[in-house]
Amino acid sequence: MSIAIYGRINDRKNIVYLSNILDVLRKNKKNFIIHKDLFDFANDILCFSSSTVIFDKNTNLEKDNIEFFISMGGDGTILEAVSYVRNNDIPIVGINLGRLGFLSSIPKEDIDEALNELLKGNGIIEKRSLLSLITKENIFKNENYALNEIVVQKTDSSSMITINAFVDDEYLNSYWADGLIISTPTGSTGYSLSCGGPIIYPESKALIITPIASHNLTVRPIIIPDDKMIKLVPEGRNNNFLIGLDSRNKTLKKSTEIIIQKANFQVSFLTPKDNSYFKTLRNKLMWGNDKRN
Repeated sequence: MSIAIYGRINDRKNIVYLSNILDVLRKNKKNFIIHKDLFDFANDILCFSSSTVIFDKNTNLEKDNIEFFISMGGDGTILEAVSYVRNNDIPIVGINLGRLGFLSSIPKEDIDEALNELLKGNGIIEKRSLLSLITKENIFKNENYALNEIVVQKTDSSSMITINAFVDDEYLNSYWADGLIISTPTGSTGYSLSCGGPIIYPESKALIITPIASHNLTVRPIIIPDDKMIKLVPEGRNNNFLIGLDSRNKTLKKSTEIIIQKANFQVSFLTPKDNSYFKTLRNKLMWGNDKRN
């Protein structure tokens, strides 16, 4: 079994944290494989051996061979990591080199202690639901899933769009807005939250439909069960609209029918035992912060 290491490191001073990870793995006599871009970025400093195993987007990572997948970076790197583990049930370990790092549960200063504990089996597996997208064009091919949200929005800054929404083929509403966010509980602390959506506990079996800059005061975010199918049909003056799955965006023609539903697989996160969702809310989002407390 090997540990896979992936990361988005733009600052060479952060290579020291990769070195820390490698030291911990070697002391625990663990094999590792490393992403090609990360290998190329750090090789002149860390001098990897010629036997180092490299992987890329075309490598098929399997649960039988990979113990867990380390993601070095911020939350955006976590979203990229999901596209590597996909439905193979390989746990992701997030090490935060970014700013907020809501999904990356291990601070860079705690790498040694946290990794040693995880390698001893002292961790917790958290399962997170995803969304899947179905369109006639199949524009995202086999990466038609999102951990945080699927967003439908206008292509420019001029006129709004109208998005006709249906839940299990029952008409819900026609949203006059800049766009519409369909969010998972994991994504409830992201884009949806900034547009007035609620925070939902990660294990909740729910989806959030949140309008972006709605042109109607009577329209607010709504929570529905995650076993419902959502159908969206955008209209507007422009011929195209944007659709985004987490950080991946494509353009579609208006009146394209979009089907969104819960994906048929979940992503696993391996976190330290002392990790707590409510603690993360307080520490990283300053949730409930009040000088009287």
